[in-house]
Amino acid sequence: MIGIDEVTAGVSYACRFRVETVLDKDNRPANPASPPVSKGFYESLGIIIQRDLANQLVLVKDTRNFQEYVVSFGDIWDIDTIEWVDPDDDDDQQVPGAGSTIPPG
Repeated sequence: MIGIDEVTAGVSYACRFRVETVLDKDNRPANPASPPVSKGFYESLGIIIQRDLANQLVLVKDTRNFQEYVVSFGDIWDIDTIEWVDPDDDDDQQVPGAGSTIPPG
């Protein structure tokens, strides 16, 4: 894994994070459709949007609910680069022998 001090501008990174926030009855971050119940800790996987070295904070975008959170360096871990994949790209065709069959011939 990568340390936060090794993050390079222009490269996409993701991390696991923990944030204290208002939660709903299912222990997910509350929103207008799910009324708040209590304050607690929420953990997820997020994309690092911005890093503030002076204040040791990152802005992460949650991959589950797409909300953005400001998180301290101490509450992020498992930092790694992101490999972006276009789901509409036709280059991702099946490889012979990987579940497809080729007629004899």
